[in-house]
Amino acid sequence: MKKVVLAISFFFFAFTSKAQYEIKSIEGYSPNIGILITMLDDLKSRVSSSVKGLNQEQTDFLLDKNANRIGAMIYHLAATEKYYQVYTFEGRQFNAEEQKTWGLALGLGDNARNSKLLKGKPIKHYLDIWDEVRADTKKMLKTKDDAWLNTKASRMNYHWAWYHVMEHQANHMGQIRMIQKRAGN
Repeated sequence: MKKVVLAISFFFFAFTSKAQYEIKSIEGYSPNIGILITMLDDLKSRVSSSVKGLNQEQTDFLLDKNANRIGAMIYHLAATEKYYQVYTFEGRQFNAEEQKTWGLALGLGDNARNSKLLKGKPIKHYLDIWDEVRADTKKMLKTKDDAWLNTKASRMNYHWAWYHVMEHQANHMGQIRMIQKRAGN
């Protein structure tokens, strides 16, 4: 009986959940870039939904003296994506002005942990920044084709660079959920 209840629960969840459970291209993009966007958006959606209801204390919570705040990590994800925009679309690293805007969040660590710039703001502030960065990513990717993904830059091609952005988001998603669990959220 227990197995039947579990099976019914699984199928109910699987068919009523908002998750799409398939990777497919998006209209308006080349096939592989559309798939890339599907995966980027899926990860972003999962990270965002896990933090969107956090209050200020939860957003700024530090697990220990070496940890990073959840808000700062969301800003870090936006900064990482912004860096890879510059790297893959413009073939360069951050300039001085961009470094001023994004460098603290990109690096995290002691400087970010002790900065008033990365605490005291609602989680929506950080999610809005990430939304703006993602909108720019999608706008720029719309101008590229699948061959562009194979462009080699240094030791990696652009496809691997954007895979790394996803990998980075997945790693921080796990870190954020662990912090939430340890904090009792």
